[in-house]
Amino acid sequence: MSILRMSAAALSLALLALLLVAAVAYVQQIGRAYERITGKSQVLATADGAIEYRQGGVGPSVLVVHGSGGGYDQGELIAQAVLGDAFHWIAPSRFGYLGSTLPAGATFDDQARAYARLLDHLGLDRVAVLALSHGGPAALLFAARYPERVSALVLLSCGVASSADAQQAQADRMGDTLTTIFSHDPLYWGASTLFRKPLMKLMGASEELIAGMTPAQLRLVDRVIDEMNPVAPRAEGVAFDNKAALPNERIASIRAPTLILHAADDTLQLYRNAQFAAAHIRGARLVRFDRGGHLLIAVEQERVAQLTRRFIVDHARR
Repeated sequence: MSILRMSAAALSLALLALLLVAAVAYVQQIGRAYERITGKSQVLATADGAIEYRQGGVGPSVLVVHGSGGGYDQGELIAQAVLGDAFHWIAPSRFGYLGSTLPAGATFDDQARAYARLLDHLGLDRVAVLALSHGGPAALLFAARYPERVSALVLLSCGVASSADAQQAQADRMGDTLTTIFSHDPLYWGASTLFRKPLMKLMGASEELIAGMTPAQLRLVDRVIDEMNPVAPRAEGVAFDNKAALPNERIASIRAPTLILHAADDTLQLYRNAQFAAAHIRGARLVRFDRGGHLLIAVEQERVAQLTRRFIVDHARR
């Protein structure tokens, strides 16, 4: 019995030590995460609240619209991964993300109007738009509402239209789980640190896809996941994304040249979103990738970048 008591005590001490190590790591890493997003952006004050943004680069202007769990910092990461140095990118934080206000009763239409205000402030009459994931709905509505201001529209793994079938219901459950995880810093930090592969699966990547990723692809995925920390200042935006109405058939009024890049094995933003956009936007070009899941930006980074840059430049010239 004394040996059992000693073993239990040793186990308890070991668990306590592990918890202490984890707590120290959490405090240090979350502290660095908050430091990373502090003092790097600018804020435009409007009657409807603050619009946070960051810009950089030189060349054709591109409005870069981040996905769920992002912010201006994810927009900058998208710009680095897809656009490179030859474009002037503007990366706002969408409603409820980081330093941007979530107005009461906001819709994706309101977010589109906020983009117009930001571009007015910056003195930009016309831009290309590059949207990732759930940055798609407001980007689509911006193109629909302000056709004269969009030279080209690129949709990368974007959500577009609602659906009520079983496959969409499963994707919606994944979205609900991610919304919960994104509600608290410790919860997301723990999931992204201790359960990274299950988190990647929730983010729309299959086990086979994850297993086949190269070190370079995994480095970009790691940046996407790690730089969503801290999540507390993004939680309002994630919850808004998860409940706001999608544009659906309203995208038929879009006249901007549109490039749609989507993986057929995306389990979070299903491929039918891309098919719907291609069927409803006149003249849209759909490029289908057989693999990439919802991490297409990392899995096919080189091709995505090449297609996007060429498309934006070609239409900026016109």
